[in-house]
Amino acid sequence: MQIFKNLYAYRELLKTNIKKDIRGRYKGSFLGVLWSFINPLLQVVVYWIVFPYLMGRGADGENYLIYLITGLIPWTFFLTTVSSGTTVIKSNAGIIKKVYFPREILPISTVASGLVNFFISCIIIVLFLLGSGVGVSITIIQVPVIALVEAALALGIVFILSALDAYVQDVENIVQFILNMMLYGSPIIYHLNQFSSAGLLYKLISLNPMTILINSFRDAFMYHQWINWGPLGIVALVSLILIVAGYAIFRKLEKGFAEKL
Repeated sequence: MQIFKNLYAYRELLKTNIKKDIRGRYKGSFLGVLWSFINPLLQVVVYWIVFPYLMGRGADGENYLIYLITGLIPWTFFLTTVSSGTTVIKSNAGIIKKVYFPREILPISTVASGLVNFFISCIIIVLFLLGSGVGVSITIIQVPVIALVEAALALGIVFILSALDAYVQDVENIVQFILNMMLYGSPIIYHLNQFSSAGLLYKLISLNPMTILINSFRDAFMYHQWINWGPLGIVALVSLILIVAGYAIFRKLEKGFAEKL
């Protein structure tokens, strides 16, 4: 495929762009890369303080802090990757107009840097698992596979959204609204079984790919279980289809990037 040829031919540019994205995220910050730990940690603390009071016992009497961490950090990976990926073409308008390079490097490097940042954030999860007494087990070896599936899902989405955003300004606002809704449409701060009697709503949440991914992360991290590869395999297949379709849309629309930006 052309995409693999381009990535190989411009592999040094891809590496440079990934490093730039990781470093640029906290450029000029006194704490630097430590914000990779602090940001998700602060989010977890806020939810941990607020939501148990709003939702009773939260995660059915389980260690709600661990339940939050194992859901919120994977969700933050998806949120930040899709958010930044949507605007990646527009934010690189200057170089796109001046220099030729395969434009797909921009969304791919955004997802790749997000994946690296996620693996750094996983250190927080492990520390809390150890500190809370939940501990870790051999099932944690599944985490990189789940993360790659999530990255593939994000990449397919980012291919489409970044290309559309170069043409339609409203895409950014629509994406932010949908992502905000997805936070509550995924079992991050609540248990899915709390909606077992909700009929259609329960089914919609169950079919949400992020539900399957977050449950898989919790199985590997928190419950020390081998994940259900059936649903995860379906998400992986959907992600692959999205990448193929998204890349086709991206290549079709990239011809007008320089003119529209």
